[in-house]
Amino acid sequence: MTAPPRTAAPHTAARPAGSGRAAAILCLALAVLLAAMILGLAVGSQHEPPGTVLDVVARRLGLGNPPVTLLDDQIVWQLRLPRVLGAAATGAGLAVCGAVLQTLTGNDLADPYLLGISDGAAAGAVSVIVLGLGGAGAAATGAVSTAAFAGALLSVALVLALSGAGTRSLSAARTVLAGIAVGQMCGAYTSFVVLVLGDRDAARGVMEWTLGSLAGVRWPTAVFLAAVALTGTAVMTSAARDLDAFAFGETAARSVGVHVERTRRLLIATAALVTACLVAHTGVIGFLGLVVPHLVRLVCGPRHGLLLPVSALLGATLLVGSDIAARSVLPDREIPVGVVTAGLGAPFFAWLLWRRGRSEQAPR
Repeated sequence: MTAPPRTAAPHTAARPAGSGRAAAILCLALAVLLAAMILGLAVGSQHEPPGTVLDVVARRLGLGNPPVTLLDDQIVWQLRLPRVLGAAATGAGLAVCGAVLQTLTGNDLADPYLLGISDGAAAGAVSVIVLGLGGAGAAATGAVSTAAFAGALLSVALVLALSGAGTRSLSAARTVLAGIAVGQMCGAYTSFVVLVLGDRDAARGVMEWTLGSLAGVRWPTAVFLAAVALTGTAVMTSAARDLDAFAFGETAARSVGVHVERTRRLLIATAALVTACLVAHTGVIGFLGLVVPHLVRLVCGPRHGLLLPVSALLGATLLVGSDIAARSVLPDREIPVGVVTAGLGAPFFAWLLWRRGRSEQAPR
């Protein structure tokens, strides 16, 4: 009598194990993010004990009526919490966009600014800062964000037009080259305006914006950034199975029924829009979108169903931590957060280039 094949048991046993590991990784990443956010609320020019931080948040959320002072409430809830939420949202959005673009372009060195987004945003911001088109005070701040957003969108539209978005085929290689070309044009415009039409104060303002800062994030901006990051992450994570197919090449993706051109167009447009919204309000914050996906792949592997949410959590944690360092390293002044992320990301970038060069030289 022939024994029945035993295929169901190993399959059902493997699935809970994989699901359990993924859940554990997500829970750990979330716990680390929450710890970083509490630390971000506590650290500053005036230290707030973690217990006071939790009391303020609990009181504001209606989870009790612990005694807190008006000063503690203003510092934790009105000043620091929007900044911490904005940092978390920005880091999450940039990290997810970086992971998606690396898969779509097949380029390990791709990041959210590959499509000329940061240079386009900088061109828009410089037009307001140097030429004084935004007025003064709060109106000027809003004008800089609006102009940066418009510049980012225009640069993305130009990149997609040059790379053939109106045709049946949207080549990853053409998209990268178009992004480089548009970025160079925007960079040339920015340099011309600053050097020829600007003065010293304008040049300083441009430099501060291009190095990134979360100092001006308040509740309306924080809510907007969080909505953008959550929506963008949800849209891109919903295409996780298609991205898994892209990781094996376009031919493999087509063989399993993926509409390659349409999917690439949708996801590139989503990543570009998310990055444009984030850059418009925080300035240029580099290296997160490059570094985080590679770190997550070392732990989680290439499956995008886990890669993207963990990248979002780790990106949020790293930017919250970087912002803590930016406002704590020097006792009497704050350094741009982009300086901190560059200091962390540049060595990793160099290591990635070295590792890639060794793999290409290895005998096959």
